[in-house]
Amino acid sequence: MFCPFCRHPDSRVIDSRTSDDGLSIRRRRQCPECGRRFSTTETASLNIVKRSGVVEPFSRDKIVTGVRKACQGRPVTDSDLAMLAQRVEETIRQTGASQVKANEVGLAILPPLRELDEVAYLRFASVYQAFDSLEDFEAAIARLRTEHGSRTEHGTGTGTGTDTAAGADRPAES
Repeated sequence: MFCPFCRHPDSRVIDSRTSDDGLSIRRRRQCPECGRRFSTTETASLNIVKRSGVVEPFSRDKIVTGVRKACQGRPVTDSDLAMLAQRVEETIRQTGASQVKANEVGLAILPPLRELDEVAYLRFASVYQAFDSLEDFEAAIARLRTEHGSRTEHGTGTGTGTDTAAGADRPAES
């Protein structure tokens, strides 16, 4: 590591600490030549390979921007989006790869977005998975209903209509 003051090609690490999110390490260094101290931040690189072949660094902000469009008019906060982007990054980093295809990032977005807001999920999936017809939407909605129903039956979902005390004896209205 070059000293930013005298450009000496070496430095000594005095202290290392993990950042709050655990994704980077802050190192305090001292130059053996001039004796001045400086800080560096070390992170594992994660690059995204776009469809065009262009490689760019991973960005949580790009995930938030892309998902925010799908969440327009939905009860989703900036904090929710930041947590979603963090979950996506953690999922991708768990693969251990330093380069990931953009398609894999999109696939990693779908499950947490589905948990956050099913309408936003359908909007994002319709663009990301290039829905061409009403049948594509109907199939995605049918999958959501099937999974939502199985979660409700097993007591893991919130459910709608029939599992509320007031509506227990009548079917949900469409």
